[in-house]
Order: sequence, then structure tokens, then C-alpha cells
Amino acid sequence: MLVLLPPSEGKASSGRGAPLKPESLSLPGLAEARAAVLDELVELCAADEEKAREVLGLSEGLRGEVGKNVELRTAGARPAGEIYTGVLYDALDLATLDAGARKRAGRSLLVFSGLWGAVRVTDRIPSYRCSMGVKLPGLGALGAHWRGAMASVLPAEAGDGLVLDLRSAAYASAWKPKGELAARTATVRVLHAPTRKVVSHFNKATKGRIVRSLLESGAEPASPAELAEALRDLRYVVEDGGRAGALDVLVDEIH
Repeated sequence: MLVLLPPSEGKASSGRGAPLKPESLSLPGLAEARAAVLDELVELCAADEEKAREVLGLSEGLRGEVGKNVELRTAGARPAGEIYTGVLYDALDLATLDAGARKRAGRSLLVFSGLWGAVRVTDRIPSYRCSMGVKLPGLGALGAHWRGAMASVLPAEAGDGLVLDLRSAAYASAWKPKGELAARTATVRVLHAPTRKVVSHFNKATKGRIVRSLLESGAEPASPAELAEALRDLRYVVEDGGRAGALDVLVDEIH
């Protein structure tokens, strides 16, 4: 099973670890595309703070994020699973998984990124600010920049198992499974059971708990139908989402 996750907008600090080693990142087929984004992002942020803030869509209060990008090559690096924070990652709580579940997380979770394309939670990266929705002056829209490299690398990573796609729309634009792989790709929508409406906090937290539950259980569904059964076994309320591979998970409250 391959689980595709969005990053978090906010990120933990880089810390005092050794700096980034680009050659050590997973998915080496993305190396050239990563280098292109890294080079332009660092150059942009070092040359003109105001322009960089405009390009990155940062408010005045987030001005410090520009300086963070300037230091990407020298800042400390930590496992991506520690860098990404927020509601989904709080609910996933990778640090408290047992050894077997942590091993499965390292093997099956891919976090999409405007800067790195996609990384495993064990890949060591510095804290940064660059969403997939950014349009860099030289490279253009990052979603489009990543499509070719992703299309050549990710199908092999998916193997012959299920792809569980929990990304937001901006990150889904960088790679969409096609053909036979699309047939074994599942998406999950989280609905507030009494109203049948999507609520952002319910959506993110429940997706984090779903991933955690699957990792802890060791379930390896090979199709959307098998995923639905696995989630029901884990006491989730699951309905058909009305589209191929789409599942609705119903929740009453967040706790």
C-alpha cells in the first residue's frame, strides 16, 4: 500500500542536525527536478525578500519564512515526519507508533511537497516554505513542473498494491494515477455524519487517524473495496463515495 499525503503549511524548526544531503532523499528519479526548485527558491529568497514574499504568498507576519528558505542548504535537517506538523500529523502521531508500525510508515507514506516533489517520512529535510500552488518566476507553476518527473517515478513506487490518495487538490495536481493504477487508487472524504457535510478539521484529523489505524493494524488492502472492509474492521463507518475508488467516512465528533 502506498499512502499519498499532503504536507503541512506550518512546519517544525529544522533543529541542530546535519544539513540536507539531497542525494540521500528517496525517489532519486526526482533529483533533477528537486535541484531546479531548490536553486531557484534559494536564489529568489536571497535576492529580494519582498518579491519572494509575494511569489510565496506570505503575509507580513510570515516574513521570516523567506529567510528560512535562504538557509535551506545549511540549516539542520530532521526526518520529514518530524518537520510536518498540523492537524493531520498530530492525529497520525508518528512518534508514538510501535516499531512495526513505524517501519510500515517509512515504507508506505509519501508526503508531497512543492519543493521536494515527494519524500518519505524518514527522509531528512530542513524546514521550508514553498507550497505546490507557488508559481516561481523561472520554473513556473510547481504542479506542472513536477508532473513529468512524477509520472516517470511514482508508478513503480506504487507496485501492485493499493494507492490511498489523501492529498489536497493542489498536491494532487502534481501526479494523477492513470490506467490500471487508477483502478486501484482510493480517495477518502470525511463527512460529519449528522449533516453529511465536509468539515476541514474533521477531514484532516480523521485522515490522520485512518492512516495511523492502518499502520497499527498491518492491513494491506489491495483495492478500494478491500480498504473499505479494512476500515470497517477498524470500526470506521464507511459508505460508497459515488465515484470509482471514492469512499466516505462518517464521523460524529472529533475526540
